[in-house]
Amino acid sequence: MSIISTPSERDVRGRASELYAGDIADQGFVAGHTRVLALNPEAYDAWEHLIQVIAHSMDLRRYELVTLAAALGARSRHCRLAHGRKSLRLFDEAELTRIARDYRTAGLSAAEVEMMAFAEKVSVDASAMTDADSTRLRDAGFTDREIVDITLAAAARNYYSRAVQALAIDVDDSPGLSAELRDALIAGI
Repeated sequence: MSIISTPSERDVRGRASELYAGDIADQGFVAGHTRVLALNPEAYDAWEHLIQVIAHSMDLRRYELVTLAAALGARSRHCRLAHGRKSLRLFDEAELTRIARDYRTAGLSAAEVEMMAFAEKVSVDASAMTDADSTRLRDAGFTDREIVDITLAAAARNYYSRAVQALAIDVDDSPGLSAELRDALIAGI
């Protein structure tokens, strides 16, 4: 549990109140990470802008797969659950459960598996990565721009995941996830 004190929905003001309202409209409650990070709404907005710029240049399916893999590597329950919920727009529950359990055997394309392995490695130990990692993406058919976008999406997920983890923010129970999918998303994390 985070030691950071945050305003209640009744007491929040300014841009932070808009961030709270966005969460309530989207999921019916204010997420713990929104409460804490809304204490610096300018940084929160900068984060959102960065993600929009990165995600806009990518196919949404690709962005969510990269995000799920990067969150796995970062051991981020917060991001796995939140993006598991968002990914239900793109995948049916059975397919997403298979991806969450093991993307390597989930029936994804070889290029998607390579992309997810790369994103996971960015989170686990980016300092150990070499040109060989990027070459595997190129060999899988990705352009240089796509390799940069995959890397930026994974690295940005690390930024957010690490901040949320470092502040010991409680993990919210994401609405709309079955127990089976929830368990698959956070297994081993």
